[in-house]
Amino acid sequence: MATVDKSGPRIRQMFGEIAGRYDLLNHLLSLNVDRYWRWRTVHAVPPVPGGKVLDMCTGTGDLALAYHRAAKGESQVVGADFCHEMLAIGRQKSERAGAQHALTFVEADAQNIPLASNQFHVVAVAFGLRNVADTDAGLAELVRVCAPGGQVAVLEFSTPRWQPFKAIYGWYFRNVLPRIGQLVSRNRHSAYRYLPESVGEFPQDEQLAERMRAAGLSDVWYRSFTLGVATLYVGKKVLGVRSEERGVR
Repeated sequence: MATVDKSGPRIRQMFGEIAGRYDLLNHLLSLNVDRYWRWRTVHAVPPVPGGKVLDMCTGTGDLALAYHRAAKGESQVVGADFCHEMLAIGRQKSERAGAQHALTFVEADAQNIPLASNQFHVVAVAFGLRNVADTDAGLAELVRVCAPGGQVAVLEFSTPRWQPFKAIYGWYFRNVLPRIGQLVSRNRHSAYRYLPESVGEFPQDEQLAERMRAAGLSDVWYRSFTLGVATLYVGKKVLGVRSEERGVR
């Protein structure tokens, strides 16, 4: 079975092509439930007053903005992504929300984050770790920039287990969603065909939890949302353990 192509240039170009329709399709194809999943993430792993939050693979900044609202200006929030077109939309949304002074966007690859180690009290990624070519390298970077005692949160699509919902959703996810997504986005890289393929390959439940532990996180737990359509994974960086400093490159 062929593996999904997650090479950096392909993923960057694919998301660049759909950036203008990305928010519309997210809300349309999920029936707006994606907003609820982000809300649950922020409430499960809240910002620390006076602390710092990193939203890696931020896309157009929805999770970063959710953290900004929850922090009420008391936390510094950074949204990072390696797709320039997505970040441009995120910055526009931030300006419209009046958040530009407390929310910063950085162009960065999740496998090589150009930020200093041990500084963020919350490091989150929503629907982005699945797109990183090397999952373990991405997790290692998320842990590196996390402050000792801080939390790493991964919100990702998953495969429902309860029948008959599993069969019904699987049919929609593999057949209806890609066609609607392709029709609306009209991109050359079949981004919405890529979505179910990448979810099918990505480690889920205890498999991902074990990889998070291997990356240096403790007290790892996970919780499914909406009958298993999405799952939130959370781990804590052990107090007293500091990652090697890299500084800003």
